[in-house]
Amino acid sequence: MQRKSFAQRPRRVALFVTCLVDMFYPDVGMATVDLLEAQGVEVIFPMEQTCCGQPAFNAGFRDEARTMARHFLDVFAPLVVNGEVDAIVAPSGSCTTMVNHFYTVLFEEPQFARERARAEAVAAVSFELTEFLVDVLGVSSAAEAGAMPPAQPVRAAYHACCHLQRELGVDAQPRLLLGSLPGVEVVEMQGAEECCGFGGLFAIKNAPISEAMGRTKTLNIQGSGADVVALCDVSCMMHINGLLSRQGQQVRAVHLAQLLTGEYSVAQTAAPETPTGSAESGASAGGSGTASSGVAPSEKAAPPRRWQDVK
Repeated sequence: MQRKSFAQRPRRVALFVTCLVDMFYPDVGMATVDLLEAQGVEVIFPMEQTCCGQPAFNAGFRDEARTMARHFLDVFAPLVVNGEVDAIVAPSGSCTTMVNHFYTVLFEEPQFARERARAEAVAAVSFELTEFLVDVLGVSSAAEAGAMPPAQPVRAAYHACCHLQRELGVDAQPRLLLGSLPGVEVVEMQGAEECCGFGGLFAIKNAPISEAMGRTKTLNIQGSGADVVALCDVSCMMHINGLLSRQGQQVRAVHLAQLLTGEYSVAQTAAPETPTGSAESGASAGGSGTASSGVAPSEKAAPPRRWQDVK
C-alpha cells in the first residue's frame, strides 16, 4: 500500500467514525474531533457513511462485503479525488486496516479494476487517529496534541490492539501520546501485546475461547495496578469492559482519545458480578456511551453535539 506523502500540513479531513463509535461510543468520536480541531484541522462528517464491510468480509461473504465497500468508496473517494479533504481519519485501527489493506483484496480481480483504483486512492490517505496525529501532523507529545491532564493522578496501562499493531504497524504513536500525558503514570502490563479475545466474529463463533482470552487480559490488567487501560479500538474496549464489569473490577478500558481530552473519570464503584455468558453478552454488559467505559457523566451537562441529541 502506497501512503501519500504530504507536502503541506493537512487542513481538512473526513471523519470515518466506524459503526461501534457511532452507535455505542459517540463520545470517542467527539474526542477525536476535539483532538483534530485542536491542531487547526477542519473535520467534516459524511452523513452517508455506513459500515466498511469488515464483518461480512471476515465471515467470508465477499459479495456482500464488496457491496458495502463500494458504498464506502462512493462516499469517501470523491472527497479525496476532488481535493475536498486531505485525509480520512478514524479512531480505530481495525476499520482503518479493512480500508487500507483488504479493500484491494476484495477488488483484486481484473473486472474490479475501477474499484481497486478508487480503493488505492482512499487507502493512501486513510489513517488511524494516533498515526495521523504523530506521523502526519508531527505531534510529538500529548501537550502538542492539546491534551487535557486528568483531574487527579492516574495510573494507566496500555493494551495494544491487534489490527493497529500487527496490520498497521502503529504502536509507538499511541504509546508516545500516553506516556507524555501530564498526570498519568504509565504502568507496564504483562501481555500488553496479546489479543484480548474479541476479534469481531471470533467472539461470537468461539465464545468460550474468546472469554478465556479476555479473562487472561483482565487478570493482567488487575495485576498491573492500573486505574485505566488505554487503547485505540472501542471493539476491544467493549469486550474488556464487559468482562471487567462482570468481575466487579473498578478499573476500566478507555479509548486514548477520551483519555487525552479528559472526557472520562475513574469509576468510583465497582459493578456487581453478573452471570457469565458469551463474549457477546460481555460486550453488552459494557452498555453504551460513557458509562460503559468507566466514564462518569459530567456534573454539568454539556450542550448536545450529536444530531440524535438535539430536541
